[in-house]
Amino acid sequence: MMKKSQEAIGTATGQDPAVDGFDGSEVGIKKRSRVPGVMITQYVETIPEGQNHPDFTRKPIALTIQEGKFAFFKAIVNGEPKPTVTWSRNNGDVSDPARYQTKYDPVTDEHTFEMVNVSPDQADTYKCFAVNEHGRAVVTVVLNIIEVGFNKNKAKPAGAAPVENFSTVLKRKSKVRPKKEAVERKEGEIDPKFWELLLSADKKDYEGICTEFGITDFRWMLKKLNEMKKERKEEQAEFVKSISNLKPIEVAGDGTASLEIDLDLIEPSSRIFLYKDGQMVPYTKELGDKMKHTLNLTGKKYIFSIKDLMPDDAGLYQIDVEGVNVFSTEFKIPPIEFLVKIQEVTATERQDAVFEAVLSNPFSKILWFGKNQPLEMGDKYDIEVSEDKLIHRLVVKDCMVVDKGIYSAWAGIKSCNAWLLVEPDKDAKKGKPAERKTTRAGGSGANLAQIAQQQQEKLVKVREEITEIKAAKVKEAVEAAVTAAAEPPPVEAVPGFTDGRAGGEMLEQGITHSVTVETGIKSGLGDIYALRDKQTEFIVNTLTVCDGTWFKDGEQLTAKSRGYRISQDGLCHKLTVLKCGDDDTAMYSFVAGEHSTKGKLTVGDVPVFDPDDLHKFSRPVIIRVGQNAAFKMPYPPQDGLVVRWFKDGVELKDGAGSKIMKESNHSRLLLRDCLRSDTSGITIQLQNPFGAVEAKSNLIVLDRPGPPDGPVELVETTSSLIEIAWKPPTDDGGSAVTNYIIERQQAGQGPWAVQGDVSADKTAYRDRNVAHGKRYNYRIFAQNPQGQSDALETTDSIMAGVLILSGPPGAPTVVSASKTCITLTWTPPENDRGVPIIGYQLEKRKKDTHSWVVLNPLNEPIEALSYAVKDVTEGAEYEFRVAAINESGAGDPSPPSAMVCAKNPNMRPRFKDPEDFIVVRAGNSVRVKVNYEGEPPPEITWLRDNEKISPWVNVVNTEGTSTLVIPSSKRSDSAIYTIIAKNSVGDAMFDVEVRVTDQPKSPGPVAIEQTVQGRVLLSWSPSPDEELDDRLYYVVAEHESGTRVWKNIADRLFSHAYTAVNIQPGREYHFRVFAKNDMGLSDPSDSPTWGVNGDRVPLAPNGCGSMEVNFERPPSILVPLKVHCPPKGYQLYMTCAVRGRPTPSVAWFLNDVCINSDDHYYITNAFGVCSLYILRVGSQDGGEYKIVAENPLGHAQCTTKLVVKE
Repeated sequence: MMKKSQEAIGTATGQDPAVDGFDGSEVGIKKRSRVPGVMITQYVETIPEGQNHPDFTRKPIALTIQEGKFAFFKAIVNGEPKPTVTWSRNNGDVSDPARYQTKYDPVTDEHTFEMVNVSPDQADTYKCFAVNEHGRAVVTVVLNIIEVGFNKNKAKPAGAAPVENFSTVLKRKSKVRPKKEAVERKEGEIDPKFWELLLSADKKDYEGICTEFGITDFRWMLKKLNEMKKERKEEQAEFVKSISNLKPIEVAGDGTASLEIDLDLIEPSSRIFLYKDGQMVPYTKELGDKMKHTLNLTGKKYIFSIKDLMPDDAGLYQIDVEGVNVFSTEFKIPPIEFLVKIQEVTATERQDAVFEAVLSNPFSKILWFGKNQPLEMGDKYDIEVSEDKLIHRLVVKDCMVVDKGIYSAWAGIKSCNAWLLVEPDKDAKKGKPAERKTTRAGGSGANLAQIAQQQQEKLVKVREEITEIKAAKVKEAVEAAVTAAAEPPPVEAVPGFTDGRAGGEMLEQGITHSVTVETGIKSGLGDIYALRDKQTEFIVNTLTVCDGTWFKDGEQLTAKSRGYRISQDGLCHKLTVLKCGDDDTAMYSFVAGEHSTKGKLTVGDVPVFDPDDLHKFSRPVIIRVGQNAAFKMPYPPQDGLVVRWFKDGVELKDGAGSKIMKESNHSRLLLRDCLRSDTSGITIQLQNPFGAVEAKSNLIVLDRPGPPDGPVELVETTSSLIEIAWKPPTDDGGSAVTNYIIERQQAGQGPWAVQGDVSADKTAYRDRNVAHGKRYNYRIFAQNPQGQSDALETTDSIMAGVLILSGPPGAPTVVSASKTCITLTWTPPENDRGVPIIGYQLEKRKKDTHSWVVLNPLNEPIEALSYAVKDVTEGAEYEFRVAAINESGAGDPSPPSAMVCAKNPNMRPRFKDPEDFIVVRAGNSVRVKVNYEGEPPPEITWLRDNEKISPWVNVVNTEGTSTLVIPSSKRSDSAIYTIIAKNSVGDAMFDVEVRVTDQPKSPGPVAIEQTVQGRVLLSWSPSPDEELDDRLYYVVAEHESGTRVWKNIADRLFSHAYTAVNIQPGREYHFRVFAKNDMGLSDPSDSPTWGVNGDRVPLAPNGCGSMEVNFERPPSILVPLKVHCPPKGYQLYMTCAVRGRPTPSVAWFLNDVCINSDDHYYITNAFGVCSLYILRVGSQDGGEYKIVAENPLGHAQCTTKLVVKE
């Protein structure tokens, strides 16, 4: 066994030994707790069984809270005996009950340490002690207080311990401080925020960060950054094992922003702090959901979230572990609004859906979310951004029903959302998937390009106004400087200042100027890219009128220099290169007194294509829908060459179905899974500093044509001809239409049939196979080499010839009426106008209403001259009319019938198929159900033996049914129950015999007496139930020593004696007597054994000698089958006795069908006693049963009937 190390335990800072009950001189054994951060000291080496030292089940959690709030710590401890829990702090005491309160909740077993209205002087490290006689457990927890208002600077009371601020408590090493603590930086000093961002950024982001902070010396920056990273890692190594998966702050689809980091801490209890712009952000793990800033911990992943985003949430966020920074990220919120928000889109399956939005300011990339999940460009989604970065689109490709949901767009903290609804494709053929659509659904419905252009003009105007203001300030500064001294001081450059050509890049006649502002010179020289054999010029504007000198690569240029022209116009100095050549590429400078400026001239050419390659590229690329399109364009290798691809003027980016490959001497474009809508012009552009050149080609995507242009026009209709016409399809699918296919459907009938086709130059069709008066629907398909288009269908059916309707039939006559049905009849019309009648249409009108309701549609005519109307309401009055239907439709209606009321005719009550006998086992409920009918509804009365029924007998009456219920029956409930139904027409009554019985008791002892040779008399005492049940009878069974099988020798005996015959000497006989009633057999009463030596009667000799006896005989039925009428669901036992020698074979038949092999029946044959058993009788078991016995000497049969009661 390993021994624990032993050491003397001293008193910790702020710990009172008297409180702990431990004087510091005893020996303690250090133990490890399962809860990190808990220190356990065991006082004794051996702890008695069933007891243990204290430990923490739940330790207090560090808290950062605002001054004046309610602060508390909670802890749960265990140990036996129950430990005493106390609290203390390192700097100060906790004995003041007005400031500190200790509570214990016996229900939750929680110890709580509360501080009401906390103040900054309570910020400290607190300890919780759990002590019993076997040891002590200690845990520490930190309370941080955020000061607010004037309390930050108020004077501390005399004698009070100095309150530590966060920079002291945390010893934070980051140089990023809150604005109130920030030290004014000297000129040229770099913002500490720059280094904090670089320490946590990826290398690909270095350039952007340096540009933002104006850092241009990258070599120095990288050297300095490597030194700082080394120092930062040494600081982090004290608290952190590893840092990984740094995820900058991002906005999520639910309107929150979060930053993530994986931290493997050396000590899990290490304190973690969140800062924004150097100011600590309050949060706790317990109250995180109620605060703006929350912390979620999953394993080693720490996720800090910000809810309810506002513009002032932008800033630098940092995560510190015990004062050492481990992660910094900047949250930028651009000032952007949605000028046009995305709109709800309803798309059909396999169609593309488009969401569009317009922003108020350019934004390179907005975030798209679908059903709260971020969306990225790929095979399913296309994300498009216009060139001015104001119009943003999301394309959901190949929509399916699962794509239905809410989609949202986020730009900074602004968002908008809309539904995508996906409807099934009604044109899809059953059993086959819908085809991919070439059309797009959705869009904003507004002119986005016009809105974006107007917004761009507003932005340009604002920038020009800002530029004018800055230029005016510079001009004022220059004029003030000139006035103040004869020699003007240098003028500081104003960031972003331009005067039309200085301070930026400008494209003019293929020449690019990059101009910078030099000290003492208003606008200086910049680098120029000039086209070969073209003229260009350098321009310098000075602050005062002075002479200047021009130099080329250090050599002075004069007015006589060949190829150059030097001129001056006041403050403007010009050097013109008349015809640029390779020799003119040089560094040019201008010197005016002590001031100078310089710029480089580079001469070159615009990129060119090889004519053969250009001709080859100009040929269109023709593909089919779903195929890939590839373009390749060679070009001469050049430095600084920018290659861009365009599709109908919109630049293509790598991804979203397009793949762009750029090599030094050629470029390739691959468009995947092209649709018909991808048919467009393809342009490749080569650009260098001297200009740009373009090559154009075309992409043609072949597809089946669009549907013919409608609507379908009716040219002519007669009794034998229908002529229709249409227009060619708007989109021929890239291939010429070859022909049109026409299909026809008779109105109201299902199948479509091909009627014919016509060539592409004809857009009309004559259908001569029509029947007069019938209506037809047509649909037309266009066809090209790629396939068949969708159909153009007639909006309404077209009738052949003129409409001829039949005359009115005779007025309907009421045959019968009830509350559920009214039967009508009528006569055919006298004049059918020469068109055969195919049926009739019936209408009804309710009394006091004006609308006629059609009872059968035209496509379901009533063929007979009568009809039973079942759609009626009891008690309502109706009148009816009928119209004859022919091929042209329904003719004139008949005169209305007389008003008829939907009610039953008066009828004397009568009962429908009632049962007159019911047997129930005692204790079960009795349910006598009788169906009846009568109009008006009769009054029901029940009698028992012609007397009123008892109160405990329930009667349940519903429409047409009356049920008598005895909940728990007794034998005394057996009686004749009479139901009486009486109404105004008459009455009726019916008797039902109810017999309540039970399993009978056994008969009394059985006695045997021999009367004559071969016969014995059996007698027994009656069963006790005989007096209670007049249907009880007795059954006698025997078995003799030769067979050992019991067989019934007597049945349905109502006496108490029976004479058994054929008693053979020398054999033993046993007899049993059963009592039997409607419930079945009782237990048997056994007789004494007959045939032992004392009971044998010797046979008298008859003087005859022995002779040979022949026992063979044909089959015969000794006991026939009986008629059975069991209730449905009861068991059935059917028997008979058969004799014959040799032993006959026995077969059972139901309705002349052999059932010997049917598992539904259990059939036995025990020495001639043939039995058939049915476990539960069903309606299918009813019928005629027959048993056939057969041997070589003959056959015998017996039949019976089985009636199953429902």
